[in-house]
Amino acid sequence: MKLDILVFGAHPDDAELGAGATIAKEVANGKKVGLIDLTRGELGTRGSAEIRDKEAAEAAKILGVSVRENLGFADGFFTNDKEHQLEVIKVIRKYRPDTVLCNAIEDRHIDHAKGSKLVSDACFLSGLPKVVTSMAGDSKSQDAWRPKWVYHYIQWKNLEPDFIVDVSGFLDIKMKAIMAYGSQFYNPNSKEPETPISSKNFTDSVEYRARDLGRLIGVEYGEGFTAERHLAVRNLDSLI
Repeated sequence: MKLDILVFGAHPDDAELGAGATIAKEVANGKKVGLIDLTRGELGTRGSAEIRDKEAAEAAKILGVSVRENLGFADGFFTNDKEHQLEVIKVIRKYRPDTVLCNAIEDRHIDHAKGSKLVSDACFLSGLPKVVTSMAGDSKSQDAWRPKWVYHYIQWKNLEPDFIVDVSGFLDIKMKAIMAYGSQFYNPNSKEPETPISSKNFTDSVEYRARDLGRLIGVEYGEGFTAERHLAVRNLDSLI
């Protein structure tokens, strides 16, 4: 299956928090979108890996994506080395996306920057024919494939975006997908320990960040991204 967009996250819920409304908008526009979680989030203070698996599946349904996979890397301890790069390359070549979205280049959680660089490096290596990969149970080598665009969504830190996507009309879907992770986010009845993302303030911040980014471009809501290369436009009037 060829996908238009492949979205990577170090943990289940990263993609929803960073780019959930953009994903929903692209799906509504007819794009085929897939989600790849690098880990199961097994070191999370609240919930468990098994609970996160179910929550991730529900969030994927809400967003309407074509596929969601988990690579099962070690939460907190995966590295940007050949072994992990090859596993990421395999899914890039499997789905052949034109666009890849991945974690923030800098953030509070150590896995986010690691995941960002890992996916970015794998996108480049995936285009080299002499890097040979094959899927489990298939002796046929995969064809090389390099995405045209690699963008990084913004997470905990308020990084300066290189561009902002107008996601007006899609924030409600994003919030529903986020709240599918009931073990992780604000629940006044939860007996789990408090974490930086379990407060109502954090959940509220998702909306007011989107509203503030939207304000910067003259729309209701926005999501910000950073780019690895200069952005290009076909015409001076193609911007909103």
